[in-house]
Amino acid sequence: MASSLLSVASHTLSLASSSSLETHTGKPKLGCNTLRFNKEGPNPFTNSRSCGRISMTVAVNVSRFEGIPMAPPDPILGVSEAFKADTSELKLNLGVGAYRTEELQPYVLKVVKKAENLMLERGDNKEYLPIEGLAAFNKATAELLLGADNPAIKQQRVATVQGLSGTGSLRLGAALIERYFPGAKVLISAPTWGNHKNIFNDARVPWSEYRYYDPKTVGLDFEGMIEDIKSAPEGSFVLLHGCAHNPTGIDPTPEQWEKIADVIQEKNHIPFFDVAYQGFASGSLDADAASVRLFVSRGLEVLVAQSYSKNLGLYAERIGAINVISSSPEAATRVKSQLKRLARPMYSNPPVHGARIVADIVGNPNLFNEWKAEMEMMAGRIKSVRHQLYDSIAAKDKSGKDWSFIVKQIGMFSYTGLNKEQSDHMTNKWRVYMTKDGRISLAGLSAAKVEYLAGAIIDSFHNVS
Repeated sequence: MASSLLSVASHTLSLASSSSLETHTGKPKLGCNTLRFNKEGPNPFTNSRSCGRISMTVAVNVSRFEGIPMAPPDPILGVSEAFKADTSELKLNLGVGAYRTEELQPYVLKVVKKAENLMLERGDNKEYLPIEGLAAFNKATAELLLGADNPAIKQQRVATVQGLSGTGSLRLGAALIERYFPGAKVLISAPTWGNHKNIFNDARVPWSEYRYYDPKTVGLDFEGMIEDIKSAPEGSFVLLHGCAHNPTGIDPTPEQWEKIADVIQEKNHIPFFDVAYQGFASGSLDADAASVRLFVSRGLEVLVAQSYSKNLGLYAERIGAINVISSSPEAATRVKSQLKRLARPMYSNPPVHGARIVADIVGNPNLFNEWKAEMEMMAGRIKSVRHQLYDSIAAKDKSGKDWSFIVKQIGMFSYTGLNKEQSDHMTNKWRVYMTKDGRISLAGLSAAKVEYLAGAIIDSFHNVS
């Protein structure tokens, strides 16, 4: 708008000046006209006089949003943007955690397509869901998480509300903490998924970190973890990764999970699980839910955020749930009522498409078995490239460094131990796009690219400090 006003003003100024110039004894004479320009109408002039000069007033529109600074790019999603802009044929995107085929293409599960066809055959409508989501989905997802015969389900002690995938479900849980546990702190592993801190910050829930990753061993700092959980104020919330810890891929052993449960129980803490990879880490739905089930079996009250982005490939459907396992059915009823109350002004109600896919697959024995087979296939491909990467690095690197941590980790990620400078070198020289903490997504690696990646890692580790 401002630029167009200036253009009009410039043009009008030219006309006004030429019309007011008169010749008198061969000399130009400047007329006594004043040029005033404003935004109030098509004629910018007034009849006031100011002999010997031409004045112009320009109205410049200044945005009311001038004070809003540019936000930094997202550290994870920004990797994909940089990857897309790169024209190199060698480029490799190991940043975002999304499954790819051996040809490095997105994969839609066959069982998902079958479930979508069922919806078309039934002629399902697109009416609003209730605030808590699709009832069949909520039932299926709680049973998938805890086991259909779990006493907590049979005793109606589980409040399940469909959420906007894992992120939205975590955010709903954070809002519950902020409103009904004022001042309570959330303990978050160091490191953790990049969005965890954002979620609790925006919900105005204070947090601190507990030790988790040991850079010396590229493994779990179990003693540090236990010490930090013990020293936290009684009644804190402890954010735990149910399986396939993101970003490290390092999980506690079953014995270590028992000890973690002991300490949390002794300190009267409340565990808050983020379960984003059930069935996708090991290939077994039951094995990947063992940590959550352990805590519930002890009678602890537990929060669990679930996501179906990875295990069903429903990334864009934003389908997940927040589950709160309480000590009584009355408490569960009250909690669910307040989760609905919190969800209403946030997003009103959740989307239906992904919920119907999950409900149809989990609720149909044939589709359920097909899903398990496809999950085993996806998890198996990731395990395969993980072992191939280790074998290639171990064969190429003659320095004596122990790279076995690669195969000890689990899930779609590997924490390589590379620092920021080394990770930058991976991108700048080798066109391998990854997060700056050294995490790579093995779901984005093909067998054909293993040798190339191994060479890039060895070069970056040894030649960049």
